[in-house]
Amino acid sequence: MFFYIIDDDEVVRSMLAQIIEDEDLGKVVGEAEDGSLLDQQMLTLKNIDILLIDLLMPIQDGIKTIRQIKPSFKGKIIMVSQVESKEMIGEAYLLGVEYFIIKPINRIEVLTVIQKVIERIRLEKSIHDIQKSLNTVLNLDYRQSLQEKDNNEKHIRTSSQFLLSELGIATENGSKDLLDMLDYLYQYEQDKTFEQEFPILEEIFVNLARKRLGESAAETELKREVKASKQRVRRAIYQSLNHLASLGLTDFLNPKFENYASKFFDFTTVRRKMTELNNESTSPARIDTKKFIQVLYFESKRIHLESQ
Repeated sequence: MFFYIIDDDEVVRSMLAQIIEDEDLGKVVGEAEDGSLLDQQMLTLKNIDILLIDLLMPIQDGIKTIRQIKPSFKGKIIMVSQVESKEMIGEAYLLGVEYFIIKPINRIEVLTVIQKVIERIRLEKSIHDIQKSLNTVLNLDYRQSLQEKDNNEKHIRTSSQFLLSELGIATENGSKDLLDMLDYLYQYEQDKTFEQEFPILEEIFVNLARKRLGESAAETELKREVKASKQRVRRAIYQSLNHLASLGLTDFLNPKFENYASKFFDFTTVRRKMTELNNESTSPARIDTKKFIQVLYFESKRIHLESQ
């Protein structure tokens, strides 16, 4: 990873560069003491992956600098600041800044934030490479409009498969059911755009069971398949909770635990599962199947869109 640091404090620049290089996170290939000294063409020429930029600087602040480089700079931006103004932070978010390091510099915080950004970059590159490979291997020859739709469906499924792997359930029996559900939701959104509401789970399970068994399937056979599918999905989701809770017990700062646990499960559910795994007495953790499926779908779409 190539880094560039902009901060009017030489000590801060030195500390950030030392942490990056001591921890083998990448290489700092340039520095500047003010946003006015940054040449956006240089960022492209030096293939900068991550830009660390101070919010407040004497001549040109971080917000104005980001506005200037944003149209062409495709790397990730980490804002460094001691300012806690909600308005300024809100403006930074609107400009696409997702990560912040608060001054004074804390080594653990710097490591955690940069590792998250690196993981995001690698994730996006992985998805992009998979998409390129799929396009090459499949070599689809549809009309352009149909091709775009088909590619989107496959790429979202690819993103979903990656997420299931991250969640520790790619090989679970229920993973196939989850992927089929996401395909169904994608088509549902194309037709109805979730104008009324997210479809109820029972509707999804019934439609998938009917698709697998055929329209002529007997009602008893249909109910049996719906029940089996629900059980497979719940077991897979529960295994994901178990996987993430285990990661959290080992290392509370584990990037996967931090990134996924609070998104896919309620905090109390995760804590209860961690307590259970720690051999402490507690009531069994309960899972919210609908929330998990909703998050899985929208996260898959987000990863797909960010990788384009």
